[in-house]
Amino acid sequence: MEGNPKEFEAIGNRLGFIIAKEQEQWLELTWRGPKFPAFLCLGIALLLLFVTLPIVEAIRLRGFTGPAGSLWYFPVMNLILLGISFYLLSQKRSIVIDGVARKVTLTRRSMHRRILLTLDFVDIEKLKLGADQVYSGFAVAGSSAAQSFPVPSLRLIVKGGVSVLLDRGGVKRLENLGRGIGERIHRPLEVEANAAP
Repeated sequence: MEGNPKEFEAIGNRLGFIIAKEQEQWLELTWRGPKFPAFLCLGIALLLLFVTLPIVEAIRLRGFTGPAGSLWYFPVMNLILLGISFYLLSQKRSIVIDGVARKVTLTRRSMHRRILLTLDFVDIEKLKLGADQVYSGFAVAGSSAAQSFPVPSLRLIVKGGVSVLLDRGGVKRLENLGRGIGERIHRPLEVEANAAP
């Protein structure tokens, strides 16, 4: 095993990989970042351009001492929103199961880094569909607002007891996905009793 499985744990409760390429000895799954918040930030930034561009032009003509000088934070806020949206849109995860090379490769990409995890088929003990305990929110000032709940998850169990998260989502979808992965890595899909929430 090359890489750190902890880098591939998801903070959120769902991922939702889709099949990008499927052959007899090859399966490629992809996940394209959190699209809704990315497009929300991009939409707000584009709407704010109607306010930002006149402010930038006024600051350029009269400087920060003019009437628009105190509104300098609008262009800054707009740049931050654009940066957040581009960062979210740049996030991508992929899982490649190569039956010829007998390897599973997980990749996590964003604007500023790329992380790889490579597993040989011989290192994989089993493929398991179980449940992860995921927190529903953040606890603030010691409150008990952050309660955990079970979410179905598909994991590879590697020698030494280390587990690698492949996907989270609905049980039926993960079962179908797990069977396709299991056929290629020559491991049966083990379904735990607590997999269904």
